[in-house]
Amino acid sequence: MADAGAPFRIRGATGDWEVVVGLEVHAQITATASKLFSGAATAFGAEPNTQVSLVDAAMPGMLPVPNRECIRQAVRTGMAIDAQINKWSRFDRKNYFYADLPQGYQISQLYHPLVGEGEVTVLLDEKDESSARTIGVERIHVEQDAGKLMHDQHPTMSYVDLNRSGVALMEIVSKPDMRSPAEAGAYLRKLRAVLRYVGSCDGNMEEGSMRADVNVSVRKPGDAFGTRTETKNVNSVRFVMQVIEHEARRQVDLIEEGGEVAQETRLFDPDKGVTRTLRSKEDAHDYRYFPDPDLLPLELDDAFLEECRASLPELPDAKRKRYEAHGITAYNAAVLTAEVESARWFDALLDAGAEPKAAANWVTSELFGALNRLGKDIEDSPVTPVQAAELLGLVADGTISGTIAKQVFEIMLESGDGAASIVESRGLKQTSDTGAIDAEIDKILAANAEKVEQYKAGKEALFGFFVGQTMKAMGGKANPQVVNERLRAKLS
Repeated sequence: MADAGAPFRIRGATGDWEVVVGLEVHAQITATASKLFSGAATAFGAEPNTQVSLVDAAMPGMLPVPNRECIRQAVRTGMAIDAQINKWSRFDRKNYFYADLPQGYQISQLYHPLVGEGEVTVLLDEKDESSARTIGVERIHVEQDAGKLMHDQHPTMSYVDLNRSGVALMEIVSKPDMRSPAEAGAYLRKLRAVLRYVGSCDGNMEEGSMRADVNVSVRKPGDAFGTRTETKNVNSVRFVMQVIEHEARRQVDLIEEGGEVAQETRLFDPDKGVTRTLRSKEDAHDYRYFPDPDLLPLELDDAFLEECRASLPELPDAKRKRYEAHGITAYNAAVLTAEVESARWFDALLDAGAEPKAAANWVTSELFGALNRLGKDIEDSPVTPVQAAELLGLVADGTISGTIAKQVFEIMLESGDGAASIVESRGLKQTSDTGAIDAEIDKILAANAEKVEQYKAGKEALFGFFVGQTMKAMGGKANPQVVNERLRAKLS
């Protein structure tokens, strides 16, 4: 793809085309272990139909009662993207028949959602602040999920699992502001990060607690919006980007061949990387929305809103700016704040006294590299932030060199021992004893008289050779700064 500053274009036979993308993200409120209108459990992977209350199964006479924590988490999420919080909102019934919808309607919010307009700012290039894009969010409404049909359990029948029925969802609807697969990917990653920082949703796309409906249309740059298709339930950032690539190309080819894009719902086949028709949307469905007669409107008071705002943590953008103010590079700050667990670990490292810039370089290279090699997440790191701070402190005060620190870190990963005790027990302390260093330098210069002459004749690149030989002779324990100073003195 082109650089972050260049507009994304699809090359067609009749010229360049622009893609227009909007995302509807369904995020399960995982901060609470119960459903939107019942106390039934929501744990992933439970046996079918073991987490279904009488309300979820739509038994006669059962009345829904809103889960206060679900409403609170949706409000906190809205606040995290600077969205309008509507003090008065209402639940509506969306009427349609489907086998996994026992009520014959879904309780949602159409006309008066809980959260109004907000925005999400993304960086297309983490090293370049000028690559920032702001994506508008139209609304966040709260609704209940449907159940799940299983077609592969019996040769002639479909089974219904109602465990998901009534699970609380936030539907986060973006404006059609994205113009490339990269922008959509950045938006989805940033939104997932915000949800995880807030704690309202775990963002686990593989388990279905966050999934996206992808709306795609194409147009000649500057023209009116074209007809869009909606690809349902895409469950990874990479797949969302693939859907946009494929759909944009498919639509351009179709239009240029004289066809018309049908407004329809499509499904993505991740094995083939293509979308296919699910159902036509030529006529807008009449869901006969009306206010749910069993539920009073939601009215939020100022005390509730103040508590929601006060409970918000430091969010990714604020944390990134704080890190940069400590002298950490924009790229490292972006890497450290991308996942809430990494940011928490790094904050604990700073709290333990590590110098920010050196700590950031060490975490993004040494620690992340080791965890990747071990196949572990940062929460499972064998080295704690306090232990890491001790290791970095030993380098900072000259007790050990950077080279020795790498060896000590490997021993820490295997043994779980602290850096200071490893350095002490294995005799790894760095020496700044000029007498011992001078003695080794004298031997090396005497053994390499020809190279000394070449250096003095102007071949300055040989200085690195002398440094390397001295460090090798001293088992890597010599203070590099002292070695450099003594060598320059003796070679001058």
